[in-house]
Amino acid sequence: MIGVYDYTVILTFLSLLSASTGIITTLSGSGHPYIGSFFLLFCGLCDAFDGKIARRKVDRTDISRRFGIQIDSLSDLVAFGVLPACIGTALIRVSPFMHRIQEAFGDKFIGSTVRYVLYVILMFYVLAAMIRLAYYNVTEEDRQETETEVRRSYTGLPVTSASLIIPFALLLNYIIPFDLTVVFIGIVMLTAIAFISNFNIKKPGTRGILIMVGIGLVEAIIMIIFAFLRSRI
Repeated sequence: MIGVYDYTVILTFLSLLSASTGIITTLSGSGHPYIGSFFLLFCGLCDAFDGKIARRKVDRTDISRRFGIQIDSLSDLVAFGVLPACIGTALIRVSPFMHRIQEAFGDKFIGSTVRYVLYVILMFYVLAAMIRLAYYNVTEEDRQETETEVRRSYTGLPVTSASLIIPFALLLNYIIPFDLTVVFIGIVMLTAIAFISNFNIKKPGTRGILIMVGIGLVEAIIMIIFAFLRSRI
């Protein structure tokens, strides 16, 4: 078989499988955006450690290293590009606000236009994620030809940040007693712009990664608690 199969790619494969399952689950039926966010959080957990594990392999070949960069970006596009867009699509489907607009305007121009504008923003988000990942691949290959040290900073917001931003935006819908679907889409748009903006952000070290993992765990726990409380009302 073609490809590289060793422990350095396990977490990347798991992230892609989680993202694929999340997409299917999120878009099934009328839509399950909150369930999809748990798969997104797991993708973020996998991505937090896949690079560190890969770099620990001493006898890693150049082919294996380059293969790892490519599959990591392809997996990230699905996990942090497509899956969040699917979560947004599902949220629009179940949104009481969108239902009220549809009831008020029916299939008229205004009702349809609002929905299509939100979908266009989600598509822009996926496009921005792809551009960000492609740019990273090109610059990382150039950097590795001249440097042996680990990258210290990123240009633009890393797409993996979506694993914390998207669940947080969904939490607002749980915590605040109003439908914030439009706010969620606004956060998605700002995140997409940050993906392709020209600014430097320091790469987190082990401590920073552990803090982000902790934040993701807190988000998951809060969502589980609110889901449990809502089911008992």
